[in-house]
Amino acid sequence: MTARPLIARQPNERLLSLIREAGCSNAGLARRVNMCAAERGLDYRYDKTSVARWIRGQQPRGRAPEVIAEALGRKLGRQVTVDEIGMGTARQLTSSVGLHFAAGLAESVEQATELWRSDVSRRENGEGQHPYAGGSQVAPAALVEPSRDWLITPADAEVARSAGQRVGTADVEAVLATTDALVNLDRRWGAGHVRPVVVHYLNGVVSGLLGGSYREAVGRRLYGAAARLTELAGYMAVDSGLPGLAQRYYIQALRLAQAAGDRGFGGYVLAAGMSHLAAELGNPREVIQLARAAQEGSRGRATPRADALFLAAEARGHAQLGDREACRRCAADALAAMDRAEAGADEDPPWIAHFDAAYLADELAHCHRDLGQGRAAQQRAAEALAGHPEGRARRRAIGLLLLATGQLQEGELDQACHTAQEAGSALEGLRSGRGREYFAEFRSRLEPHRNEPLVQEFAARWRQPALARTGP
Repeated sequence: MTARPLIARQPNERLLSLIREAGCSNAGLARRVNMCAAERGLDYRYDKTSVARWIRGQQPRGRAPEVIAEALGRKLGRQVTVDEIGMGTARQLTSSVGLHFAAGLAESVEQATELWRSDVSRRENGEGQHPYAGGSQVAPAALVEPSRDWLITPADAEVARSAGQRVGTADVEAVLATTDALVNLDRRWGAGHVRPVVVHYLNGVVSGLLGGSYREAVGRRLYGAAARLTELAGYMAVDSGLPGLAQRYYIQALRLAQAAGDRGFGGYVLAAGMSHLAAELGNPREVIQLARAAQEGSRGRATPRADALFLAAEARGHAQLGDREACRRCAADALAAMDRAEAGADEDPPWIAHFDAAYLADELAHCHRDLGQGRAAQQRAAEALAGHPEGRARRRAIGLLLLATGQLQEGELDQACHTAQEAGSALEGLRSGRGREYFAEFRSRLEPHRNEPLVQEFAARWRQPALARTGP
């Protein structure tokens, strides 16, 4: 595989330092990189000479820097970015489109439609030319700052328009119905199968509706529908391994929700979207800040079911920080809010109706896993699996991996491998980057047991890249 030199061909001291920290030989790192690549559906055949060239300053093309960072991260037991390995120059974002919370309504529409248009352009021109994917390079401030703008920005005084095609209630209902159908397809099959449809629908249909003529009430509902579909596109970007693109979609969904006058859904974007993205990227303080912004900004505007989600998101941040008591308090408050939701007569908006006791148990299983509480993680994961219907295929697969991790944390190696085997079989029918990442994370946890025959058998079964395809 050809490579291009870094500027001035300086030795890559960052990479060398991390290799030494990881205790890897050049040949050992090459093997790990090839294995990670195979899981992504890539055929890399690096060897110790390739690694020596990287250390001397050569940089491999395409997605190889991300794979190298992932391989080192698994060995070190933490996230490693392409910047840390001295290969970040090729992965920086080249545009600020979509990265800020627009002050005015016209600017917000321009920002959102430009993001959709650029995403379609990337798909047509090839993934390597996408200017906004961002790899794993998501600046925490780019997530937190828009939440502050959302908290302090007054509502848009008027959204009605009198120019362009006439947009009516039926048009909005069509967008909402399409969104519901796409949500169900995504849960069943993964974003790799569905994201192209979402992106083209936003660019080809929703952008035209926003530029049309509509009354005030219709306009508010239209912005709300656009916000929901844009948030879904953000989640699908996460599931497709494009977190830098996801943050842009989430920021624009937040601004569209503001135009809709829907503070509750704005909180949902912060807690279910941005906060979860920060959690997956290992930024727990930002997880907490975003979840608290959701609670504060939607106070009095959200139902108990939404409150349960917001509190669960905060609990995950505390768990990542290792703060057991703060996590316990938030989890207890989330459970109490869910009890009120199940017992009360509040009518939930469509965007939160899916968040039931099974989803909450799933969130709490993540907390227990991060705190090393294997028995509690198993209990919550089992509750989630009992409540998730078959149509939530991706969520069920992730729940199985949470259960397997809890079993492994309690020393139940045989049962953990058996459960993970079931998860792997479920994921083979999905194109989900999140599912693949959870599976890879579980495999990395098996490393201390690599000499056990059962683990060797498990590794042999999943050596092939059956879980690798996610779709761009």
